[in-house]
Amino acid sequence: MYYSNLVDIYERLEKVTSKLEKTHILAKFFKETPSDELEKVVLLVQGKVFPKFTGYELGIAAQMMIKAISKFTGFSTDKVNDWFREKGDLGLVAEECVAKKKQVVLFSEKLTIDKVFDNLQKLAFLTGAGSQDKKLNIIGDLLASAEPKEARYIVRTVLGELRVGVAEGIIRDSIVEAFLLREDMSKAEKRDLTDLVNYAWSILSDYGEVARIAKEKGVEGLKKVRLQPGRPYQVMLGLAAKSIDDVVKEFGKIAAEWKYDGMRTIIEKKGDSIWLFSRRLENITNQFPDIVEFAREALPVDECIVEGETLGIDTKTGYPLPFQALSQRIQRKYNIEKMVKEIPIQVNVFDIVYLNGEMLLDKPFIERRKILEQTIKVIPGKFQLSKQIVTDDLKKLEEFYQEALRARQEGLMLKVLDAPYTFGRHVGTMYKIKPIMETLDLVIVGAEWGTGSRANWLSSYVIACRDPNTGKYLPVGMMGTGLSEEQFKKMTEALKPLIISQKGKYVEVRPEVVVEVGYQEIQKSPNYESGMALRFPRLIRVRDDKSADECDTIERVKALYKSQGKAG
Repeated sequence: MYYSNLVDIYERLEKVTSKLEKTHILAKFFKETPSDELEKVVLLVQGKVFPKFTGYELGIAAQMMIKAISKFTGFSTDKVNDWFREKGDLGLVAEECVAKKKQVVLFSEKLTIDKVFDNLQKLAFLTGAGSQDKKLNIIGDLLASAEPKEARYIVRTVLGELRVGVAEGIIRDSIVEAFLLREDMSKAEKRDLTDLVNYAWSILSDYGEVARIAKEKGVEGLKKVRLQPGRPYQVMLGLAAKSIDDVVKEFGKIAAEWKYDGMRTIIEKKGDSIWLFSRRLENITNQFPDIVEFAREALPVDECIVEGETLGIDTKTGYPLPFQALSQRIQRKYNIEKMVKEIPIQVNVFDIVYLNGEMLLDKPFIERRKILEQTIKVIPGKFQLSKQIVTDDLKKLEEFYQEALRARQEGLMLKVLDAPYTFGRHVGTMYKIKPIMETLDLVIVGAEWGTGSRANWLSSYVIACRDPNTGKYLPVGMMGTGLSEEQFKKMTEALKPLIISQKGKYVEVRPEVVVEVGYQEIQKSPNYESGMALRFPRLIRVRDDKSADECDTIERVKALYKSQGKAG
């Protein structure tokens, strides 16, 4: 299939705002796409060439793309930069440069989806001496053969800025409509199909693979999707509860566990192989060789998948270290052994979802806990079961809560005893209790260069929530407090490679850095697209354990606004 067919779809998607219309457009295109190209197409319409869990990145920043456009269209980098400042979109700049290009390619081939996809994937594997030139040549090979509109979307895809308004929910619904839906189905049957596709995606974490299975094997194929040791999945997440009393009143006897202030860790074992994944689906096996060794001893079974919370431990006090300290190990690629000694860890295991070929997802939580207790060989202080009590006694629960806080943990998780394992956030399965006012996890989408002593730093940050219907990030305020000089420096280093465009002191950045934000209150505001604004937002911490698509939604911001008693 020619890449131009996909570009036509991109253009149509950009022009419509209706979620339903976008779904119809994609469903028709997916249905027309050959099976051997379907996985690639589903990734490309999301602006990706790898599933998120692979961890592969193309590694192309705006400045390198400017060099590529300049080199392969014949315009000077100064001219390309001028157009970039004017348009604020390197995709549009590439389109104009290709349309006006001075260099003529004698033997160019019409681009196919396979050619574009395969070339872009190659970018992720080029490292070391000479890799930058090789990357430029790969991009140049595509630009040399691209029509102007094709160049626009190639560049946007490389930079992670496709901007066609396709969120994961639209992909899911398009797969249902393309391959599973029948006209005579009831609304309940349609909901069941949506749930089935969501279930398959939660296990596989790749809508491309889900689409191929749906097309080739239908409903029965999706039902047979299974957890696989060595591959991450979408973990179950708790919802905030107002009080312990509320949960006990609704469910009676519950399991209460310490809510550890650490890193959610998926530990997967098959034979002699062990894999570690974060809740963001990052493979962190190499960063935590100590967990691997603990798991070899503590999991004396052939195959299993367990979940726990990893803490960094202060060697002097025995108390958990702040998450920021542990995040140094998550990000570290070199001198791992040094970090193992400096920041020892403790794993507190709380669930098991797979054991020796059997998925345990449908078993009630209390039964999964018993299986976990029978499976794990505890290594005290290093690899152990999460602290737990099962009761409906409010006094005992409150004492357990205070015990967790005295141990410098975040609070409690309250779990419904007969609940199955349910992927993602779901009401009625698991709740969290924390003693502080609810913060927000937001993504940075823009920043401003500072003045005076902060002239070389990005020191004011535009923070945004997510609209799950469109995939857009909606600003809710600007944050410039809560950071030390060292943090301003580190934040600048993290954001500079993500700069998409610059106008004066303001830069737009690719939404990747997630921050936990405190605030005085939430107000209505006509100044932001979200319609909401945080008053006096301040940085609590950088959420290295979360990706942009896990940041809080506009619905949660509005719900917190209403909870202030100022709805209107």
